[in-house]
Amino acid sequence: MEKQKARLLGCDHYHVILTVAHEFHQFWWSNRRLMVEVLFQSARDTLFELLHDDEYLGALPAVVISVHTWGRALGFHLHVHCLVTGGGLNSAGRWIAVRNGYLLPGKVVRDLFRGKFIAGMRKALSSGKLVLPDGMRPQQAENLFNKVGRKKWNVCIRERYSHGSGVVTYLARYVRGGPISNQRLSCVDEKGVTFRYQDHRDGKVKPMTLSSEEFVQRVLWHVPERGMQVIRHYGLYGRQGQELREKCRVQLDQLPEEKPTTLDVASYWEKTGHPEKMRCAVCGELLIRAGRVPRGGAPPRVIYGQAA
Repeated sequence: MEKQKARLLGCDHYHVILTVAHEFHQFWWSNRRLMVEVLFQSARDTLFELLHDDEYLGALPAVVISVHTWGRALGFHLHVHCLVTGGGLNSAGRWIAVRNGYLLPGKVVRDLFRGKFIAGMRKALSSGKLVLPDGMRPQQAENLFNKVGRKKWNVCIRERYSHGSGVVTYLARYVRGGPISNQRLSCVDEKGVTFRYQDHRDGKVKPMTLSSEEFVQRVLWHVPERGMQVIRHYGLYGRQGQELREKCRVQLDQLPEEKPTTLDVASYWEKTGHPEKMRCAVCGELLIRAGRVPRGGAPPRVIYGQAA
């Protein structure tokens, strides 16, 4: 999160949420990596195509996109969160801010994103890369694509933020915290697991109880495959964009970008106001780092502070 905040440009930011129609969920279980690529590419190309257009901005923006698969009740809900600068660098190297107080028309974004995502899925189908659900024939998939292409997809462009750090904090906690936090768990007993969630229909916080097996299954739905990137940076926030960002920072009267120092565990808890996390909950003694758990293996056995 600190690394992302250091990269942020000192300008307005917009939070854009693009949701995939639920009819595509059935393809997810056998095509995770493929659909992640189609989703990232569709979201990126939609934003860049429109914001490059002189009618809307005519400049290169900075974008962070994060893929999420869960809803508030741990159900499957495939969508992306996009953090987009309210401006960009034009071909002459000049910073251009968005006009008229809004980023893009929601209907235009919705229709273009829908078309690009379906086109990506069609391309995967025609090339034989798309694994179809059991019993579904290629023509049935084509018919489904045609049907979903006539629906209204859910696209939300939130209000303007004077800075992007709030959305970055939200995305960082969302990505690193997983689909549910410990604070939302109310009870675990013979009936199952009870947790709290906010119902988006009325805004009220409500309890939900699932059997232990179903609860674990819902959590595992949202564990990304090893090596799968769920957050990516494009445009001015991209890997090769630092030189362009410095041009923007000069025009935005912003100090040069500085790489934040990496925090160790003790420094992190101290900074966040929880130094007690570095002490044993039973005896109160300071925790000592004894070793590193190897990828795919068990931690080393420790005797008196030394690896056995």
